Amino acid sequence: MGNHVLFRLWFYFRNGWSTYFAFIFAAINTLTVTYFLAIDNYPILNTIFPTFAHYVIITVLIGIPLLVAIGFAHYKRTAAFQAEAEIGFETNPFFRRMLLNTEAILPLQLKLTELLVKMSKNEKLTDEDIKEISEVQEHLSKHIDLDGNTKKKFNIFKGESYDRLKKLDEE
Repeated sequence: MGNHVLFRLWFYFRNGWSTYFAFIFAAINTLTVTYFLAIDNYPILNTIFPTFAHYVIITVLIGIPLLVAIGFAHYKRTAAFQAEAEIGFETNPFFRRMLLNTEAILPLQLKLTELLVKMSKNEKLTDEDIKEISEVQEHLSKHIDLDGNTKKKFNIFKGESYDRLKKLDEE
C-alpha cells in the first residue's frame, strides 16, 4: 500500500458511498418524493398508481429495463464512453506507460521467439540475427529512459513522451 493508506481508504469510502449507498438512497428518495408530492396530489395519476407500492412496482418494471438500455447505449452505441475512456487514458500516466511498454516489448518477444526456434533446431545465429536483437535492445533502452533521466528509469510521461504515444496511434 505504500505511504498512501489514508488516500486509499478515502478512495474506497468515496466509491462505496457513491456507487452503493448514495445510489440506493437517491432511488428511495426519488420514489418517495415523486409519489407523495406529485402523484398523491393529482387524481388522474392517483388512479394509475393507487398506492405507493403500485408506483414502486410499475416504476421498477419500466425503469430498470430502460436504464439498462441507456447504460448499454452509453457503452456500446454512443461516442460518450469512448470520449470518457480517452480522457482517462490521457490523464492517467500509468495507462499510457503500459501501452508504450507493450508496444516496445512485443517486437522483443517476437524476435526472442524466432531466435528460440532457431536455437531449438540447432541452427546457428547469424550476424543479422545478432544485429536485429541489438537494435531491439537499443530501442528498449531508449524507451525505458524516455525523458533522458537516467536516474529515474521507469518514469511517468512528460511532454514529448505523450507526442510519441500519439504517433503510435497514427501508425
